[in-house]
Amino acid sequence: MTNQKAMTPLQSSSFQYIDTDAGLKALIIQLDQAERVAIDTEADSLHHYFEKVCLIQLSFHGHDYLIDPLSKIDLSNFLDVLSTKSLIIHGADYDLRMLRTSFGFRPQCEVFDTMLAAQMLGYEQFGLAALIQRYLDTTVTKQGQKSDWSLRPLSPMQLDYAYTDTRFLETIANRMGAELDTVGRCEWHRETCKAMVISTERDTQRDPDDAWRIKHIGQLTRQQLAFLRELWHWRDQEARQADRPPFKILNNQHLFALTTLAGSQTDQPLTNDAQLPRHINGRRLELLKAAIQKAAALPEHEWPQQKKRIKSKHADPNDVQDIDALRDACSKIAKELGITASVLAPRAAIKSIICAGAKTMEEIMAHGPLLRWQATLLEPAVTRIILAREQREKSQNVVTAAPMPSSPPPAIDVTEP
Repeated sequence: MTNQKAMTPLQSSSFQYIDTDAGLKALIIQLDQAERVAIDTEADSLHHYFEKVCLIQLSFHGHDYLIDPLSKIDLSNFLDVLSTKSLIIHGADYDLRMLRTSFGFRPQCEVFDTMLAAQMLGYEQFGLAALIQRYLDTTVTKQGQKSDWSLRPLSPMQLDYAYTDTRFLETIANRMGAELDTVGRCEWHRETCKAMVISTERDTQRDPDDAWRIKHIGQLTRQQLAFLRELWHWRDQEARQADRPPFKILNNQHLFALTTLAGSQTDQPLTNDAQLPRHINGRRLELLKAAIQKAAALPEHEWPQQKKRIKSKHADPNDVQDIDALRDACSKIAKELGITASVLAPRAAIKSIICAGAKTMEEIMAHGPLLRWQATLLEPAVTRIILAREQREKSQNVVTAAPMPSSPPPAIDVTEP
């Protein structure tokens, strides 16, 4: 692209860094006059077990602000005022969850998610950097994205990355809003954003007894599951104590390798074959050995079972046929609209609709679950497929109910003697 502009660290930077109560009080006065605010957050989940919000970025009225929640400032009044504003966020789900769990923040007004808007408009690339390049012909660096945001002071690179996350959002949202209006999809976007905000109110905690059941364990034996369980709990405890992400203690690839090795060499699993990271030594290594010994000593009846898979609800050939038909219809509708099929209806939703025998708009929405705009687009196809199914079943019943022909009378021998 010609005339492409690139952001360099702190190029024309004009943000205000807020790390005092006095500075925050002055910001609140300005914020109170705003109607719409672009917001983003930075957290430290890549570097710490106990994840926290380390930076809050705001842009409104042409000004950019970086608020430091680790500076011990009182955020309560600020968050109260912020909750009354319309918000612009890119990929709002994560940020709203973090703000709720960290500070109890809940938005009271409309949220405009630019990532969801990009999906409604059928963009293949909907990351923030792609949108900035699309709308502002500007390339932004991703350097700093994975850095440790809990460290102070923040580097110039981090500060530049942080404030560019919000400085362009209002311009992008305004242009996307106009495009959504042109193609008649503003209501789609509003409904989707509203559902997303509601979903952030729900916690998705796993059963603590099953937290150790990570992905791709279906091929492990019961004894290997016993080793995996103990190794997972050892790793989790070490991560908690060190306040480090579990993958930085031992990643899943190493965890699986050690599980397999322990299951095949129960007498001495920690040979050179284990290839443990250098930081697993001393006390940590001794606790690892103890975890392996604990698993090795378990009697067979205490080995965990594989989770039984729930049998598919669409064993009925009619269901299989109708699921395929609705998926094809969904793909066709999505192609005509210029969006991906998963935006219109996830594959799991299509299966649920058919297996539940949904017919009405309300049933389609409930069993998907789908939003009203999605159900409205799919309802004609669902109705057509259900009617075709009823006709098939009716025909099958007629064939089944038809009387069997009686046996023919015995042949009469008419030959002359």
